[in-house]
Amino acid sequence: MNEKFHTFLKGQFLIAMPVLADPIFYQTVTCISEHNSQGAVGVIINRANPSLAAKDIFDELKIDYTPAMGSIPIHIGGPVHIDELFVLHGPPFNWEGSFAITPSLSLSNTRDILEAIAMERGPKSFIITLGCAGWAPGQLESEIRANAWLTCNAFEDIIFEMPIETRWEAATRKMGIDPSQLSDIAGHA
Repeated sequence: MNEKFHTFLKGQFLIAMPVLADPIFYQTVTCISEHNSQGAVGVIINRANPSLAAKDIFDELKIDYTPAMGSIPIHIGGPVHIDELFVLHGPPFNWEGSFAITPSLSLSNTRDILEAIAMERGPKSFIITLGCAGWAPGQLESEIRANAWLTCNAFEDIIFEMPIETRWEAATRKMGIDPSQLSDIAGHA
């Protein structure tokens, strides 16, 4: 298969179509951090864990934190590696495990970035997720062909500035699509 097709989704949003009824992914927006011949990985940006805040994570990891940082929501990044933390963030990118997605967006999952965030010395823009989303080789391409996903560039304002509950509609509208006009019936032109 053409390697170019495999890599073009890195730095893109996957926007779940209404036909995607799986409750894990229904109306989700996923930021793809890697996509190659081995598969794809990303984090869902619009699902908050209703029972966790950053203080719970910091307490469990014995990381000191300021009161303001303890209330940060923890996102549900996906159904894979659900016991691992990932930080989707803007600059700076000098963390031990920082993996570049775009020139202005990285994914990290090391303790140093969590310690910096906890003490308000981390990146200005970030979300913390538990877990990630993953696809086997060819799986994501197949799902796209089945009209399960729309794709577009990842927009940092949607990730970091918009309320969680508005991100799916905002991402859809950035594509010039009225979400109320999307059908839950798959088809091909």
